[in-house]
Formats: sequence, C-alpha cells, structure tokens
Amino acid sequence: MRLLKLRLQGFRNYKLREFEFGDKTLIVGANGTGKSNLLEGITLLSRGESFRAGKIEEMVRWGEEVGRVKGRVITEGTESTDIEVVLTRGEVGGEKMPKTKYLVNGLSRRRMDVVGKLVVVVFRPEDLWLVEGSPAERRGWLDAVLSSIDRDYLRSLLSYEKALRRRNKILDLIREGEVDRRQLAFWDQLVIRHGTVLTNKRRELVEFVNEDWEKEKNELMIEYDFSGISEARLAQYKDEEVMAGYTLVGPHKDDFQIATSDKLQATRDLAIYGSRGEQRMAVLWLKMAELEFVENRLGERPVLLLDDIFSELDEKHRRMVRELVSRQQTIITATELGMVGKIKHLNTVRL
Repeated sequence: MRLLKLRLQGFRNYKLREFEFGDKTLIVGANGTGKSNLLEGITLLSRGESFRAGKIEEMVRWGEEVGRVKGRVITEGTESTDIEVVLTRGEVGGEKMPKTKYLVNGLSRRRMDVVGKLVVVVFRPEDLWLVEGSPAERRGWLDAVLSSIDRDYLRSLLSYEKALRRRNKILDLIREGEVDRRQLAFWDQLVIRHGTVLTNKRRELVEFVNEDWEKEKNELMIEYDFSGISEARLAQYKDEEVMAGYTLVGPHKDDFQIATSDKLQATRDLAIYGSRGEQRMAVLWLKMAELEFVENRLGERPVLLLDDIFSELDEKHRRMVRELVSRQQTIITATELGMVGKIKHLNTVRL
C-alpha cells in the first residue's frame, strides 16, 4: 500500500501545494510551516476524519470557502485510485453545502466507501494520551484501527452511535414521564446487535496485541475493561438508566490501560506508575503492534506517518524507529534534517 501523490488546496495553511512520495520521505520545516497539517490531510483521506479534535470548518483555509485534499493511492495487485475529501463551512457562494464530501476517482461516495482505500498508522508526540488520556480517547484509537480495515466494524460503529443517541433520548423522556419503557424495545435490540459486533472485534484486536504479536519479547500488555451489552445487562441496570437518563452499559463505556508485568505476573499501570520514558515506549509498542495487526488482516503493510517524534525519543528508541521505517512506506516530519539520523534512500521535501 502506497500513497503516490497528495494535493492540498485551501486546507489549513496550504493555499495550493502538491507532493510526491517515495518509499521514505522526510518533510522538513520549522514549526508552523504545515508539517502536521500535511499528515492530517493524509489521515483525512484514510479515515474520512481528522486526527485532531475540532470543527470541520477549521480545516478550511482562512479566507477560503472550500478546502480540498486529494491523494493517489495504489495497493498490491490493483490500479491506482484517486481519493478526495472536499471540506466547506456549510455554505459556498451563499448556498448551503455539506461540510464534507467524499470522492473516489471523481465520483461522489459515502465516507464508508472511502475509508480503507488508504490505511495509515500515525505516531505523534500527542499519542501519550493512549496511556494517560481519557477512556473516550483510547476507545477512539480502537475505533480508528478497526474502522480502517473492517467495513462491518465501521458500519456497526455508526449504527451503534446513532441508536445509542436515540436510546438515551428515550431514557430521558421516560425519566420526565413523557413516554413509557415500551419505547425502548426497538432501540435495545439495535444497541445489542451492533454493540456485540464492536465488543467482539475489539476483543480480537486486544488479544492480538497481548498474545499473537511478539509476546515473548516484551513485558507490556493491555488490560481491557470490556462493558458488554445484552438483554440481561440492560435489564440489570434498567432503573439506574432511567434515573441517569442515559445508557450505562455497552462498548461506549469500554476502557483499557497499558501495563507492565513482572516475573511474578504482577501488573503495573503505566498511567499511574510509569515514567515518561516508559509511557513513550508503551505508545511505540502499541503503534508497532498496530502495524502488525493491519498487515495480519490485510496482507500488506499500511503507510506509517511519523510526526516529529524523533525529538521526543531517546537514542535507543530512535534506533528502533529507524529500523521500523524500511518495512513499509513511511512519511516523516522533522524541524531539522539531522534530527532523524541516518536512514538510507530518504527523499527530502522542504516546506
């Protein structure tokens, strides 16, 4: 899997810029020149959404009405495919427009049809939230990994979120005495059906990371707190849910911790007891596992995006990343050319 070309127009700080990528590409520029914005554009093509929090319209360049991100992708055994995401602030030329539009080879498509055409693994300094961030952020990582390679997962995720919003609204109305419990029956079945898909596939990912991927070479592990959903569990919490006005169980309540285990099988949560260096190592381990998981499921490596991470790692871990770079197409950003060390056949682009 390779990204051949990228075109950014009216996107973030880019008025118009085109890029071509080899096996290993280094994007060099001072802070504020758009290095992370470039990787954000690539991720937008991959996932149909940004890796940053914020509003869609914030991705449209100041003073512009439309932003465009277009890439040419090739996967093993296929012809190249053009993917484009068009962004607006909801209005163009005084007329209402959708804030996002997705195109494949120039034809309008759903987000679901775009996701997975290009699969990326992103490693950013901000990814420490995988260790010390909120449960919602960690669930977001699971969703991003699985949605990019499994259309059934993405379909169930979108359906689950929609059904959950509706079910929560009904629970609130029951609490206010405006409807009765019978209104929940249909939505109960939807959240159970789609929630079970999410739980099962998340479990597969966690088991791969903990058991199938080089388990003997490290002491790191994911401790997962699954919040299963079933008729029995919904019945168990029915009174509490009405009092709360929202759904108390299900995969939207899942969480995990990254921990280390010693020879006595005692575990240590790195969010609480880990040093900064151990936390960075844990994130690197998780990203390496993500690369292996994608290859295991798709039969080819995803594109690796490294956003100014060499400045955050010690020499031991920089060396590990440099060894990793040659195994798939990799796009790296850095403020200085010498920051990444010696990587063979590295194409350099200056911003």
